[in-house]
Amino acid sequence: MQALVVLASLVADFGSNPGALDMYEYAPAGLPSGRPIVVVLHGCTQSAAGMEPSGWNALADKYQFAVVYPQQRSANQQLSCFTWYGATDIARTGGEAESIIQMVDKAIAMHGSDASRVYVTGMSAGGAFTAVMLATYPDRFRAGSIMAGLPYKCATDLSTASSCSSGVTKSPDEWGALVRSATTYSGGYPRVQIWHGSSDYTVNTANATELVKQWTNVWGIAQSADATETVSTATRTQYMAGSTLAVEMYLVSGMGHAIAIGSDAMGPCPATLAAFYADEKICSTLRAAEFFKLSEDHDDGTGGGGGGGGGGDDDPANHSGGCSVAGGTSAGVMFALLWCARRRRRR
Repeated sequence: MQALVVLASLVADFGSNPGALDMYEYAPAGLPSGRPIVVVLHGCTQSAAGMEPSGWNALADKYQFAVVYPQQRSANQQLSCFTWYGATDIARTGGEAESIIQMVDKAIAMHGSDASRVYVTGMSAGGAFTAVMLATYPDRFRAGSIMAGLPYKCATDLSTASSCSSGVTKSPDEWGALVRSATTYSGGYPRVQIWHGSSDYTVNTANATELVKQWTNVWGIAQSADATETVSTATRTQYMAGSTLAVEMYLVSGMGHAIAIGSDAMGPCPATLAAFYADEKICSTLRAAEFFKLSEDHDDGTGGGGGGGGGGDDDPANHSGGCSVAGGTSAGVMFALLWCARRRRRR
């Protein structure tokens, strides 16, 4: 395991910050204007630096985009979990979700970034909060990658959160209605990628299936997969909205509560081994970047197309209706994390 090399820098002032979070960001030297942003969210007991081994900084250098790393404060939540179960924090205004959008706006102002090409990814509590950002700000994100996460509004307070790690079952319509109720937005929704280990006993694998149900319903597409294949150690299922890949899931065989990294047919994986990372011979960072179409944005030499009304095939505007701990071996671990969350901030 390599020591962390912290490259992201603290941004001290980025707005009113109602969620009382910290903002770190990484931007390649000489980053031109009009480039994308990727928001990367850590899990419980982690920090912004804990997500840098995932390799997003290296891809930012290669494909020319900025990376925003929100960071929870232990003063807010004892184990530094984003509060994916807090009614205020998972709403569009007044909590952590709004703070993260303020970070995005700050990055856009600092770098002249393309507001129509903003993406989000996260692991565990950060994965659950990735779903929060996609649901509460579907007009601001083009796509997201949820790793070992949970469906949006699986819980809205601590008392209901304890059952989510074991997997709460709802119908697709019930899950979809929770997303649709998060905002008055009437446009299309971001594309969603889901990663989960088949042996994750911290956030039960059933949550991946429930996420698929939620987001295929939001897109208004069938629950049955349009394509299924084995990719290295994972089974990938894909769900199409016409010619658009709307939702896809990677179920990694034998993996526990971790981010999948390792050698990949797509190319060299920029990630390195660290806490909460597992060498599974498949690189989730590369595949999330592919899902976000970051290499296409870079290679076409035009700054990319679409987003926010720009007309790209993955542009949500073109489609209508349609807490981690090291080792993570038991659902009881998540229950302990949630119990500790009683020491939350009082705003």
